[in-house]
Amino acid sequence: MSKGNAEDLKRQSRHLRGTIAGELASSASHLSDAAAALLKFHGSYQQDDRDLRQERLRDKRDKEWIFMVRSKIPGGALTAAQYLVHDRICGELGNGTLRITSRQGLQTHGVIKGHLKTVIQRINASGITTWGACGDVVRNCMATPEPLADEPHRAVQTLARELATTFAAASHAYSEIWLDGEKVSPGQETEPIYGEAYLPRKFKFGIAVPPRNDIDVLSNDVGIAALVDGGRLTGYSVWAGGGMGMTHGKEGTFPALALPLFSVDPGQIVDACVAIVTTQRDFGGRSDRKHARLKYLIADRGLDWFRAEVTSRMRAKPREFVPVTWTSVQDRLGWHGQGDGRLFLGLWVQDGRIKDNAEGRYRTGLRLIAERFGRPLRLTANCNLYLHDIEPAQRPEIDAVLADHGIVHAEGFTEAKKVAMACVALPTCGLALAESERAFPELFGEIDRVLRDLGLEREQILVRMTGCPNGCARPYNADFGIVGRSPGKYALYIGGSHTGERLAGLLHRTVEAGDIPGLVRACLEQFVAGRRPGESFSTWWGRTQLQGEAPTPEQFHEELAERAKRLAGSRAEAE
Repeated sequence: MSKGNAEDLKRQSRHLRGTIAGELASSASHLSDAAAALLKFHGSYQQDDRDLRQERLRDKRDKEWIFMVRSKIPGGALTAAQYLVHDRICGELGNGTLRITSRQGLQTHGVIKGHLKTVIQRINASGITTWGACGDVVRNCMATPEPLADEPHRAVQTLARELATTFAAASHAYSEIWLDGEKVSPGQETEPIYGEAYLPRKFKFGIAVPPRNDIDVLSNDVGIAALVDGGRLTGYSVWAGGGMGMTHGKEGTFPALALPLFSVDPGQIVDACVAIVTTQRDFGGRSDRKHARLKYLIADRGLDWFRAEVTSRMRAKPREFVPVTWTSVQDRLGWHGQGDGRLFLGLWVQDGRIKDNAEGRYRTGLRLIAERFGRPLRLTANCNLYLHDIEPAQRPEIDAVLADHGIVHAEGFTEAKKVAMACVALPTCGLALAESERAFPELFGEIDRVLRDLGLEREQILVRMTGCPNGCARPYNADFGIVGRSPGKYALYIGGSHTGERLAGLLHRTVEAGDIPGLVRACLEQFVAGRRPGESFSTWWGRTQLQGEAPTPEQFHEELAERAKRLAGSRAEAE
């Protein structure tokens, strides 16, 4: 759907109702394009099983229509009971698996149209919603999931929930369509933050507690870091303009890391976020969906203009940006103390897919732990999970359940394996150009053997893979980013960082999947031969290949501004 059509559709949708209700009640196997576009705001994508597409086309049959339902879980926090609801839904009405997303949500795949309303009703009955998990609104608000008992870690989880409430669309469409809520005439509704056309494009928040950048804070439209002094929360530093999506071959699109904006006191942060979102609402591009994210507004108008506009909308002026230090994007896997006498357990999940197979019965084992112990969970941005609030006496029994079900602890893993991840891609994602989740275990297994051959087991080297350039697994700031171009072929990026602070550069525009481990080996062999004592791969790459350390945010901004000028000149010539 074109940008213009998308904008018209939102304005004419009667606050996101469209024809969804009537089409749900029909006997058709799927929704119209217009209804499917609005369905995203309600937390679901219409898809088809692409493994069956050619066979069904050959037999002159319709596509195998299915739906993905995404639960919106601020900070990735859910109770054992809420987890069990999702587990039962995926078994009874989905494809038997749950998928932890790279934004701390849960996805249920393989839902047919006739079950869609039941699935959404059951998720809502658990106290979780799908409203705003997708669409041109503020999506799931991420927050550091590490369940420590100190003030900053508690505060960022609270802030994620507050932002989720603040930016929930006010329309009654969701309750009317899915929850049989009381009908309210459209004239009684207003969207004080979003307006009649909602946002130009999706919008993402992420909140972290330094020095652990475990939610990849700079990849968000708005990144927020807790400022901590003596264990107390003293404020927040705010970045703006991150985003991973791009399009192969389209110069006007690019991944970007968020830029330093300002710092605020704790009581100012929600006001600052509203000011940022409404600035994007009023000035963000609405003529081209591929040039509509906040990063393009900042590139086109400049960071100084954006800061001044946002500040003018705030009740109190922010203060000068306070920098922070990041050390890693990794989760803390294994057993750890929370600081309150209880324990948390970080569990590695292969690409976030919770399922039972020959390698391990993750779904059955996690269900048993949730039923038996009732401990809350947190989903991580690396597609892993934490079980927390565990009494020390329960640890042996939980370890026994894990062992019985083949759920592995990560002690013997390379550091790279602990944090490597891939997006869903085929067969369910309609945007996928190549395999990702299904191909990644074998591909990364070869890279993992390279790491062990070179004695790099303990090195933090970040490897991420996606099936298309939209970047859901955040490949563009990884040490090695593998981005699908066509079946079996990928673009290879290199030179991001394990702290999430530097964009990778394009090493090869198109490579065969089978050639990637060899290319990675060649780079790592150079690293082993030329590194300084204790030097990480990220630092070595910056020193030797970039002729210095990573570009400063200001230098990066200047580069984007120059690119925007070139593009503006190209457009003027074309006109």
